[in-house]
Amino acid sequence: MPIYEGATSAEAITTGLTALGISKDEAVIEVIEEAKKGFLGMGRKNARVSIEPSVTEEISEAVSETVEDVLVGEEQTPVVELDVPATENVSLEQPAEQTKIPDIADVLSDLDDEAALTQLALYLTNITNELNAPALVKMERENGLIIFHLDTKKQGILIGKHGKMLNALQYLAQVFIHRVAKNKLSVVVNVGDYRQKRQAILQRLAERTAEKVKRTGRPVFLEPMPAFERKQIHSALSHDDSVKTHSEGDEPYRYLVVEPNKKYY
Repeated sequence: MPIYEGATSAEAITTGLTALGISKDEAVIEVIEEAKKGFLGMGRKNARVSIEPSVTEEISEAVSETVEDVLVGEEQTPVVELDVPATENVSLEQPAEQTKIPDIADVLSDLDDEAALTQLALYLTNITNELNAPALVKMERENGLIIFHLDTKKQGILIGKHGKMLNALQYLAQVFIHRVAKNKLSVVVNVGDYRQKRQAILQRLAERTAEKVKRTGRPVFLEPMPAFERKQIHSALSHDDSVKTHSEGDEPYRYLVVEPNKKYY
């Protein structure tokens, strides 16, 4: 839970909201400790508050509906205003005023890589607009992955509590690209430096989980996570012969199981 400090609770709240890039209406705020003036400068303490982005019911419904639309192939034709720049190093060859993303099942299929990535950039732009967190979508290639960075002033909304909103966007992006691209492409959706921080968290999670499995001799079932995050944990534990990993469940709720390697027990 993020904690922010300030000379007053109002100042601490302002600091936290600025850091998260959200407004007061988009946050869950708890005052942990009020400021103390102390005596003659001694014993003075700052106010401390916890702030987390709130994923509103409207946003949750928007993502749920979009997931359902993609899965059944019945998505309506959304409109993307191109005065919000959509991509970097992606060619946009649509009319300048307004661009429509055609129906997935009908038109967007068997596209070459660049065309598919262009459409995904427009798709993500449209979703961020619908979530009231418009983002500039920038694309880069790194280690065999295609990363879409969502540059927005409202990072908290697009990340969501414990990264749930970002994982929903990740799922939508992967389903979309699998539907429209001729070739199999792996894409990652990122906001700010969340994925970098998340990678460090996953490394620690892998190490702690392996220790628990070795200590108890029992399997551990991790929370559902995107495929590329499961691969990170697979990779982190691949050199530990005393444990083994596999995935269970269906997307987007597929999860990782870390269990003892019976050869060593």
